[in-house]
Amino acid sequence: MGVLGKQDLANSVAQETGLNKSQANRALEATLNAISGALGRGDEVRLTGFGTFRVSETKARTGRNPRTGAPISIQAGKRPGFTAGSRLRESVQGR
Repeated sequence: MGVLGKQDLANSVAQETGLNKSQANRALEATLNAISGALGRGDEVRLTGFGTFRVSETKARTGRNPRTGAPISIQAGKRPGFTAGSRLRESVQGR
């Protein structure tokens, strides 16, 4: 098992589509920017079969400083999330 980076993905897109590496890199960057922009606006991005990106709200809560054990206040916020789609789950399970 290895780790693929953005450049590895761009190279894979280039091979799959016949684009040159520069074009594939721009296409990947544009895709990631579109997903980030949609999430920043609070929209959900649904890629059928692959998965859904969405923003979830977190409530304010009290946590603990791991070094001292002292209580700390954690503010409410937003965080991105991803739920895998059926085709992605099946490919991971080797079906």
